[in-house]
Amino acid sequence: MTKYMRMAVAAALLLAPVGAMAQAPVSVAEVVSETFTIEAIDHASRIVTLKDKDGFTEDVLCGPEVQRFDALKVGDRVTFRYHESIVSAIQRPGSAPKAPVTGSVTRTPGAKPGGTVAQQMTTTVTIEAIDPAVPSITVKTASGRRSSFRIENKKNLEGYKAGDTVEVTYTQALAVSVESPK
Repeated sequence: MTKYMRMAVAAALLLAPVGAMAQAPVSVAEVVSETFTIEAIDHASRIVTLKDKDGFTEDVLCGPEVQRFDALKVGDRVTFRYHESIVSAIQRPGSAPKAPVTGSVTRTPGAKPGGTVAQQMTTTVTIEAIDPAVPSITVKTASGRRSSFRIENKKNLEGYKAGDTVEVTYTQALAVSVESPK
């Protein structure tokens, strides 16, 4: 995921509240962390200019969800931690049904804004291909969208073959914390 994509995902997740993250086993997980420094704050339009260690800057609109906006100061460090897990709890249809989409928004207590936005989706897909060498799986949704994912534990693919219809769970979470410079 590129830095620009991470920032776009971060901004989008900050502005779009979603429901609660389920407690399912994870097969593949990735955590990306990036810290930015607040370079400027436009209080009237609620726009914060963030700068990374390479000098890249980006303006981020902080909607009303950012409840402690006035506590932000130029020089504060903002850390985004993006967590994504794919193909957790793969199971055959007919097993105990899961909610199709759940999510949550939690706010971190304290003087500075912060919190976590999480979302988990469960859907039924058809396995198109399995590559045990990588290991990876390619699936197709009912709408025809295809996606391929690496699988951390090859044993999670045992007993499945191309053509099987299965349920997969996809989880994303974004945690944002703000610290004043020391």
